[in-house]
Amino acid sequence: MEILILIVMLVFELAIAVYSIATKQSQSKIKSWMRITTFIVFIMLILGKIVVWEYTWGLFAGLLSILAFKEMVALLRKQTHTPGYKVYSTILKFLLLALTIVVTLVPVLLFPQYKLPQVTGPYAVATAIYSYVDMNRIEEFTDRENNRFVNVEFWYPEKADGTYPLLVFSHGAFGIKASNTSTFTELASHGYVVVSIDHPYHSFYTISKDRKIATVNPEYMQEVNNANKAGFYSLGEYFELTQKWITLRTDDMDFVMDTILEQAVQNKDPVYERIDIQKIGVFGHSMGGAASVALGRERDDIDAVVNIDAPFFSELSYDEAANELSVKSEVYTIPLLNIYSDDVWVQLDSSSSYIANKISNENFKGAYTVHFKGAKHLSLTDLPLFSPILADLLQGGKADIDKYYAIETQNELILRFFDSVLKNQGQFAPKATY
Repeated sequence: MEILILIVMLVFELAIAVYSIATKQSQSKIKSWMRITTFIVFIMLILGKIVVWEYTWGLFAGLLSILAFKEMVALLRKQTHTPGYKVYSTILKFLLLALTIVVTLVPVLLFPQYKLPQVTGPYAVATAIYSYVDMNRIEEFTDRENNRFVNVEFWYPEKADGTYPLLVFSHGAFGIKASNTSTFTELASHGYVVVSIDHPYHSFYTISKDRKIATVNPEYMQEVNNANKAGFYSLGEYFELTQKWITLRTDDMDFVMDTILEQAVQNKDPVYERIDIQKIGVFGHSMGGAASVALGRERDDIDAVVNIDAPFFSELSYDEAANELSVKSEVYTIPLLNIYSDDVWVQLDSSSSYIANKISNENFKGAYTVHFKGAKHLSLTDLPLFSPILADLLQGGKADIDKYYAIETQNELILRFFDSVLKNQGQFAPKATY
């Protein structure tokens, strides 16, 4: 719809300009009526819900309003004289207006309207946002001696008829807590309380309940970007960085889980009272997946882990004398589901930071491993749904897999896995490749 509106607008304005040049007249009345009609049609598209109104339409709607008002004034005003016609003026005005149309439509082109993946569960889903302050940690990313705050969002069954397993999610390197909203909604609709964490200064941006904003830390962003460049860091430096990143993530997840579990026992809040503290799963995408695997080692109250496209950073050791990474030799006993895109799948047999993820790693012989053929790293998030252009740009190209098939199939697999492990419902037997 966004592309169609852009094309129609440009064609209309080009047609007016061409007709004016051909007749050597400004054709002001035709221009006025066409622009007024365009504004009216746009309003009708919104009212008819053919165009779903979002703030991203604001600039374009403002432009149409200004043009329509200007042309109405021109129609009502008596013309005292007819100015001389100039071709170059018509061409210049068309080019400037065409550029303005494109600029005002950029937000909608970046974030076009889209349909949400189908929710299949019987429960209506509600959401809630909380901000927690960790009095035991000082924020390392700021100069001020502030305690670290962590923002979270819950997705949960709106009408409770009991308690439900708790699922804790951690986003990717520069992600946000809403990165897999379709997954959270689907899980909550089937009877789970899902909490997604914004890791301040690791997330692209986060806003606390008191409107405090924290954007991604530039030094952290540079570290991650440099770590993806072959040879930029020595192996020892790379290992230290990954451990630093994962420690911050697991500390945040630990703090959030402890806070929630404490509130679930003491508080009659409509969110906390729905939580079954005896059944807990953790999951995450990319760096959040790596942190989830690590947390499964650290806590004895986690019953299931889902790793979405992440290396097992916590399973690595660094031998300074040999200057090489090695894999720890402790068996991973918690049920684990690994979901991989092509971007990660091709690295599983390499000697990179994915060496612990190898299918042959005996420490994880009981884990389920699934490969989404044709998927790229961000195919396993909601980003390709609400911003295909941005997703393609960030992941270096368009994925071969259908974006709805990828996310809906992943959501189904995660649901079936947690159902099997946390609720003892059904036998989980996924295919190796989707």
